[in-house]
Amino acid sequence: MTNPKKHKRDWSLVFIVLAILALEAICYEGYKLWKDMSQPASIKAKPIVISIVPGSTFSDVAHLLQQKGLIRSALAFRILATINHDLDKIKAGEYELSPSMTPKDILNTLVKGKIFEHVIIIPEGYNIFQIARLLDRAGLVSRKKFLALCHDQNFLESLGLKEKSVEGYLFPNTYYFTKGITAKQIISTMVHTFWKVWHQQGFDKRTKELGLTVHTVVTLASIVEKEAELPRERPIIASVFWNRLKKHMLLQSDPTVYYGLWTVGIWRRGRLHIWDLRRDTPYNTYIHKGLPPGPISNPGIGAIRAVLYPAHTKYLYFVSKNDGSHYFSCTLAQHNRAVFKYQIRNSRRYKRELERLKRLKEKQQKKESLNATKQKPSLNINATNSTTSTE
Repeated sequence: MTNPKKHKRDWSLVFIVLAILALEAICYEGYKLWKDMSQPASIKAKPIVISIVPGSTFSDVAHLLQQKGLIRSALAFRILATINHDLDKIKAGEYELSPSMTPKDILNTLVKGKIFEHVIIIPEGYNIFQIARLLDRAGLVSRKKFLALCHDQNFLESLGLKEKSVEGYLFPNTYYFTKGITAKQIISTMVHTFWKVWHQQGFDKRTKELGLTVHTVVTLASIVEKEAELPRERPIIASVFWNRLKKHMLLQSDPTVYYGLWTVGIWRRGRLHIWDLRRDTPYNTYIHKGLPPGPISNPGIGAIRAVLYPAHTKYLYFVSKNDGSHYFSCTLAQHNRAVFKYQIRNSRRYKRELERLKRLKEKQQKKESLNATKQKPSLNINATNSTTSTE
């Protein structure tokens, strides 16, 4: 017969064991939940950029973060947001997050709207076509829309510009733009930076002192910016162009020809061809006297200052020495000698031509030597066999 007390004791033991197991399970899940809420998803992973579109729910965001490997658990992230009362405080935008960040740090970043900023560096001398391509590749604005706005007269007037293009007034600098910014905002930022620098540097006062217009200064500065590689040569190059303008000479600047080709959709790379110099565009200073109708690039402070404070020289010509520097001349004869020395004599074409002439000369010498050998009289030696008889 079964002992009722013993049977009761056995069931109590089972319940105790089950309770212990349940407690262990709860503790384990609690620990796992705490770990998912407080520990980074990874330590060595690299940062990634994610985009939270407007109208996204918290669940959408949490699952996106888990999918990208930024958090361990979407559920744990939701509980964390609930505890912090942040379920409805996440802001849309583009964020740079790292799996090495704790879920709390990620949540704070999203709640405070610390949106990822694209670093856009506009080098001195870039033109609107190059800037448009740069912004398009960064995924900020379309190239086509940007270029259209660069010629929008109503928009340009709102920026204080009476020009046909914004070229020359997009100040080269380092900018920080977020995803969703418009082409108008980008152009406005760059133009406002231009005017800020223009006044801070005192360029407005100097322009008035010289009796010049902003348009004239910026146009010539844009050419100087493209011609000069060494900062120390900018004032000298500016003086060359000023001297030529005073003498009503053609500026004959290659960068103006390149820009003219760009405006008609010809993307020339490398050296210009002779027919490029003859192509009639408004910007071709080999054909048209004076300055082109507008800037050909966006100059920096150094180029603008060089135009307003040029060196005092009598130079009318300069040619590249192929090392970043230039050789300057006062007369055409001096210039032609410099062109031969630094350009023609060192050009691949000239060296190939010299090599070709050398081979022709050697070939001719061999031919003449062969002909001389054929024309030389030969010596015929008739060996007579004589028999000597001894009598």
